[in-house]
Amino acid sequence: MANQLGKRYVCETCGSSVLCTKSGEGEIDCCDTVMEIQEPRKLPSSD
Repeated sequence: MANQLGKRYVCETCGSSVLCTKSGEGEIDCCDTVMEIQEPRKLPSSD
């Protein structure tokens, strides 16, 4: 799987995060596990 430019990856084990500044083939790993793409936070509704 290719790394996605501009996406933030987070380690489920230690909680560290990385921002991808250059896309390419391969996987980002930390603590001997592959880092997952962090889901965007929900914005509060403006009523």
